[in-house]
Amino acid sequence: MELDLRERPFTEPRSRLLVMAADDGSLWVARALYETPPTEAAVLTGLRVFAGDRELAVRRALPWRVDFDEGVTLAFADPDTLVLSTTCGGTFRVVWDGGSASLGDSLTLVGQGSFDPETVLAAAEARWRDWLARMPAVPEDLQDIAETAWWTLGVNILHIQGGQALVPAKNGYVGLWNWDALFHAVGLRHGHPGLAREQIRLLLAHQRPDGQLPDVIHDHGVLAETADLPRSDIERMDRHVGGGAPRDPVPVTKPPLAAWAVWKVHEAAPDPAFLAEVYEPLVRAQRWWFACSDPDGDGLAEYLHPYSSGLDDSPIWDLGPRAEPPDLNSYLALQADCLADIADALGRREEAARWRRDAQALVDLMVARRWSGDRFVTLSGGRVADVRTPLELMPLVTGRLPGPVADRLVADLTSPSFWAPVPSVAFDDPRFDPEAMWRGPVWLNVNHLLIEGLHRSGHPDVADRLAGRVLAMVRDGGGLYEYWNPLTGARAKRAAAGFGWSAALFLDLAAGR
Repeated sequence: MELDLRERPFTEPRSRLLVMAADDGSLWVARALYETPPTEAAVLTGLRVFAGDRELAVRRALPWRVDFDEGVTLAFADPDTLVLSTTCGGTFRVVWDGGSASLGDSLTLVGQGSFDPETVLAAAEARWRDWLARMPAVPEDLQDIAETAWWTLGVNILHIQGGQALVPAKNGYVGLWNWDALFHAVGLRHGHPGLAREQIRLLLAHQRPDGQLPDVIHDHGVLAETADLPRSDIERMDRHVGGGAPRDPVPVTKPPLAAWAVWKVHEAAPDPAFLAEVYEPLVRAQRWWFACSDPDGDGLAEYLHPYSSGLDDSPIWDLGPRAEPPDLNSYLALQADCLADIADALGRREEAARWRRDAQALVDLMVARRWSGDRFVTLSGGRVADVRTPLELMPLVTGRLPGPVADRLVADLTSPSFWAPVPSVAFDDPRFDPEAMWRGPVWLNVNHLLIEGLHRSGHPDVADRLAGRVLAMVRDGGGLYEYWNPLTGARAKRAAAGFGWSAALFLDLAAGR
């Protein structure tokens, strides 16, 4: 695969450096930092290479090297060091904003030390060949985009808080986000289950004493409550949330899917010792939702802050800062079944049986209290929200709904309101906006979970049709984006490129074809 140095910058696993093309034809280098766009973290700008008075063009960019004309090459000697070199002889002039230097055999552009060009190039290629060799097998028509997806997962690995975290994207999303880490693990399980387990370990290592899992683990600490939010996030949420964002600190987390991810990884690469290691923390995390995130005590958990839902800008928050869409308790029921699977694998039969009873009891409670006869309702701001989102279809993921209820949800899913790929707000809802985050665009995690729900609820043919549509959208859309315009199948204008969970979930679906 080749890099375009725009959507796909030149970088390496564990490197904070990003080499990109500027509009004027030069290259620039930025450092990946938490909550900081690359334009505000530039290390070097205006990079050009000359032979005499003639500027050398970039001929191609591969994952392990950037080749200029006349045999000049840029490569990583290590994650912190960029080296320009030539093995073809000649003397070249290298210029950048505020500096210049001559290039003989080798010039350390960023970092320190002197390096042998051939050694640098050979080692860089070997590192990438080793990573790419781990890519899971996919159908031939998905091979090219799968290589981009696996490359995306590789370059997004960074050292965060003592572990190897796969960050969502290096262009500002520099941290281990709770939800993202779990989706990353699901994709990584096919080619690097050890790294998949590390994502979960790093998340659980920062669990709070009451059982809550944090929203983000970053270079400077964690984000686990509203007091940890950047001021800009607080101001944005004040403008967005109907009724005003809460003044007192409230917990901020992400939807409960850790046990689901653990079991997914175990199915691909069984490791009973890992199950034993994580079981008790997962139990504490499950119990936290009912102990600390059910303010009315009705047995159905709520999101206490929009960020905890993962759907920050969804119109379900237009009525207030607390909401109970049907996805949350669906995930908790799914988690109970996954905890039962883990307990069974550990020989804890009584606990497994209890978790399965808990799962069914929670689904029964959802049907009794939130099923209108036509759909599962979303409560927001103390009343029923009239906006239609695919969250009302998410109870399918439990696999425990009464047959007529599941059939009704499948009929809705395959209707013009949602079919397909599934948008984040129904096509026929007046608030549908194909470009606005969580107000219409397609997100792979929502579609992936609905595909799983269709399988669990006994509709494999519909699941396969939806998976086929999702994979085709990604294959034909040009890249691994944060979200897609559902009307065109192209990148939504404000969506990040090189997005980790899109890469991971695409690979998971493709590997299953």
